[in-house]
Amino acid sequence: MNHEPPRAGDGSREPNPHIPHIVIVGGGFGGLWATRALASAGVRITLIDRRNHHLFQPLLYQVATAGLSAPDIAAPLRHILRSQRNVEVRLGEVTGLDPAAREVRLGDGERIGYDYLLLASGASHAYFGHDDWADDAPGLKNLDDALHIRRRLLLAFERAEAADDEAERAAWLSFAVVGGGPTGVELAGTLAEIARKTLRREFRRIDPAQAKVRLIEAGPRVLSSFPEELSEKARAQLQKLGVEVVTGTPVSAIDERGYTLGEAFVPARTVVWAAGVAASKLGALLDAPRDRAGRIQVQPDLSVPGHPRIFVAGDLASVQQDGKPVPGVAPAAKQMGAHVARAIRARLAGQSAPAFRYKDYGNLATIGRMAAVVDVHGFKLSGVLAWWFWLAAHVFFLIGFRNRVIVLVNWAWAYWSYQRHARIILGDDESPP
Repeated sequence: MNHEPPRAGDGSREPNPHIPHIVIVGGGFGGLWATRALASAGVRITLIDRRNHHLFQPLLYQVATAGLSAPDIAAPLRHILRSQRNVEVRLGEVTGLDPAAREVRLGDGERIGYDYLLLASGASHAYFGHDDWADDAPGLKNLDDALHIRRRLLLAFERAEAADDEAERAAWLSFAVVGGGPTGVELAGTLAEIARKTLRREFRRIDPAQAKVRLIEAGPRVLSSFPEELSEKARAQLQKLGVEVVTGTPVSAIDERGYTLGEAFVPARTVVWAAGVAASKLGALLDAPRDRAGRIQVQPDLSVPGHPRIFVAGDLASVQQDGKPVPGVAPAAKQMGAHVARAIRARLAGQSAPAFRYKDYGNLATIGRMAAVVDVHGFKLSGVLAWWFWLAAHVFFLIGFRNRVIVLVNWAWAYWSYQRHARIILGDDESPP
């Protein structure tokens, strides 16, 4: 009798009973941590992602602001999993789900059967009903976004240098970051530092230090997930860097010329969106309850209601704990991925899957050089000590020894010189809007 497992994608609807097949969609924190946690399990795994790399997303803003290069915070999935023999990595995009047949469908029409499925495809930008703003206010979720934003930021100074009209020059030197969460705070603080330190003495017709950087938050304060005292310290540190912090007023319109804040139009050629996220569109392919952001409302064990063989982890999962939502952060995604692996092991052993319990290890956000805020189990830090804590934590959690060394070297160089080595404008030249 031939017990060889069917190959992924051969259309077989009868998974081999001796080697259960686990399909994991998404190579981010949730998917990768689940894959690794199943390394010693008697299963075969197909990991599907439309990109070939795992991205350390907390440092993505460093690529967008020219502090790091793309390979510094990313690594090929095949390289990461090269020693895990029960994994097959597939480059592709899942465009359909068939829970009845236990299959996923790829963009090229290929179907891959599964015994258990984990959806960990992450999140995208949310413009709160204004998707037409996306072209003029790009968000930051992947390396393509980061390189696009970096290009826009650097080109703005070049356009200002070439402009003869004072109003046009001022518009190019006006920057707005919409959204006062960690990503927005980090982007605004770093952008101000670039204008005032990195680009000093490099231009002849403009003074980059005259650039206006504005951080706009519709809510009452920035870093709303932090204690109020740290939020206020973050605001003070941003202002010290030269960032104008605007709270309590939402942006009502954005186009290629600028944005409208309240009733006032502000000329600004560079607007970056960091205000909201929406779940991956993959969640809409399932007949399952979802929240307003499109996240799937999962069972306590992270399985999908009505689909016990399908699990969800990371930003696609809506999880409530102690009356509050589990935050969409990297530690939560890692914990969810590892939990799904335990749940699948339990199911395969004929046991009930345990309920997921998120362990909150605290919040970190950096604002600029020697400026950060830290909240770890009520232990609060701000300023220089918080910055060192933030730096150590992010280097420690990077994937791969090479990445840790390169990031440390680059940060050390930037600390002493204020320089950013990745200030290369890629792509064809764009004419001004």
